[in-house]
Amino acid sequence: MFSLKGKRAIVTGAGSGIGQSTAIAFAKQGANVSVLEINLEAANETVEKIRINGGQAEASECDVTDHDQVQEVFDKLGADHGGLDCLINNAGIAHVGNILNTDEKDFDRVMNVNLKGVFNCLKGGVRQMVKSGGGAIVNIASTVATMAINDRLAYSTSKGGVLAMTYSVAKDHLPDKIRCNAIQPGRIHTPFVDGFIAENYPENQEEIFRKLSDYQPLGRMGKPEEVAAMAVFLCSDEASFITGSPFAVDGGTLYVR
Repeated sequence: MFSLKGKRAIVTGAGSGIGQSTAIAFAKQGANVSVLEINLEAANETVEKIRINGGQAEASECDVTDHDQVQEVFDKLGADHGGLDCLINNAGIAHVGNILNTDEKDFDRVMNVNLKGVFNCLKGGVRQMVKSGGGAIVNIASTVATMAINDRLAYSTSKGGVLAMTYSVAKDHLPDKIRCNAIQPGRIHTPFVDGFIAENYPENQEEIFRKLSDYQPLGRMGKPEEVAAMAVFLCSDEASFITGSPFAVDGGTLYVR
């Protein structure tokens, strides 16, 4: 079950965190993974981790905010591999702020990466999947796409847009046999979280870590591998009857608080 053997996959933002874990999980299940990253060094590190364990992967430098570059990269990968079966839109950035202290520059930057970046990759991915006769897309949204937390105005807005695009692509491309779903991660323990705590709460890091962990009803943060496992399922044949749906991987945050 959940085999991705022979599948051609692209994972964006796969140099660390959820993206890296997803790329590794897909390769473990037999997919040939293209690791897309703005940071080529980080992409190569992910590829090395995959190849050490006998998986197939390659790195491509790509800025998801650059529409023309994204299309060129997707066209090249599609030609090199004879098509595309799976796309994980994971690349994104965070931002802390409310309507009063979020300036226009920061808002535009978040939208450019988190929303336009997904648009650009969906465009490239769907074009390749139409040629391939179908495929499966997973967009990494967030719990804050459908709930409110303090000081996440721009980030929440961008992830709400990702969820809306998920529904639209799923509906528009039913005839093309393209499935499109979304994952709504809760708070996931990644290097970003550790860096955020160290930078903003240097004097009481353990206390803040515990507080952030306790916010989830299950009493801990999620692991990147747990989000990756959901992505594997959604791209597998076992999920062939699922499209246009968001899936919370959030320790109960959305529905059992």
